[in-house]
Amino acid sequence: MIKKILLGLCLVVLAVLVYATFQPDSFALERRTTINASPDSVFAHINDFHRWDEWSPWAKLDPNMKVTHGGPPAGSGAVYGWTGNSDVGEGRMTITESVPPSKVVIALDFIAPMEANNITTFTLTPNGAGTDVVWRMEGPMNYLSKLMCVFISMERLIGPDFEKGLAQLKTAVEQ
Repeated sequence: MIKKILLGLCLVVLAVLVYATFQPDSFALERRTTINASPDSVFAHINDFHRWDEWSPWAKLDPNMKVTHGGPPAGSGAVYGWTGNSDVGEGRMTITESVPPSKVVIALDFIAPMEANNITTFTLTPNGAGTDVVWRMEGPMNYLSKLMCVFISMERLIGPDFEKGLAQLKTAVEQ
C-alpha cells in the first residue's frame, strides 16, 4: 500500500515538473487607472525615484528598508536600489527611457529572494482634465518561475500590488 502511495506521489510530482516546462517563456501584466491631474503632474511622481516612497506599494512593507539613489536626480539614468526584509527583497531599478510627459521605461532587476530581470513601462495619456495611466511589467520566465506559476500566476502574485500602487499614486498626485 505504501509503495502505491509513493508511486502515485512521484507521478504527481513528475507531472507538475513536466507541466511547468510547457508554460510560456515570458509574461506580461498591466493595470490601468485614471488620475484627475495633468500628465505633467503624474509624470513628475513616476520619473523621480525620490518620490516613489510616496506611492510605491512596497515602500511601507519594511520600515527598515535601505534605499539608495544614483545617477541623475530624475529621468534617464536615475537609479533606485533597495535592500529589505523578505517582503521586499533586494533589487535595483534604472530609468532607461524618459519621454516627458508620456512615458517612463524602467529596467527592474531583482537580486533576492529570486533573481529576475524585467521591464516596467508607465504610459501616460491625456484624458480630458485627467490622465490615463498604464503600468505594465514584462519579462522572461525561467524554469523556476514557470514552476512557481503552476501554483500562483504572475497576475495573482503582482497584480494586486500594481492596483494598490496605482491607487496610492492617484492619491499622492491628486492631493
